[in-house]
Amino acid sequence: QVQLVESGGGLVQPGGSLRLSCAASGSIFSINAMRWFRQAPGKERELVARISSSGITNYADSVKGRFTISRDNAKNTVYLQMNSLKPEDTAGYYCNAYLFYASRWHDVWGQGTQVTVSS
Repeated sequence: QVQLVESGGGLVQPGGSLRLSCAASGSIFSINAMRWFRQAPGKERELVARISSSGITNYADSVKGRFTISRDNAKNTVYLQMNSLKPEDTAGYYCNAYLFYASRWHDVWGQGTQVTVSS
């Protein structure tokens, strides 16, 4: 079964750091862009960061200079290093990727991991 599994969320104080991981598993032939989204209660889901298959990155203005997205293609894994965390970063974080398997591309989502920034 092909899936994305996130890990690394938790409770952290303002100014702290967390590193999220998202691993793709199953019989995957290829992975295109990988992205991190977040959704806070009562708010729409927003794109946080994106990394292309060649390593080109894009960030939401709200996280530029604080968050870093990276990927390890050998491990089919994408990471989100989050530094200088603020209470407004509190949200469920979701991994998303375009995966090629069963002869076509699929838009796949992980189950999400909660990040809470609070003192």
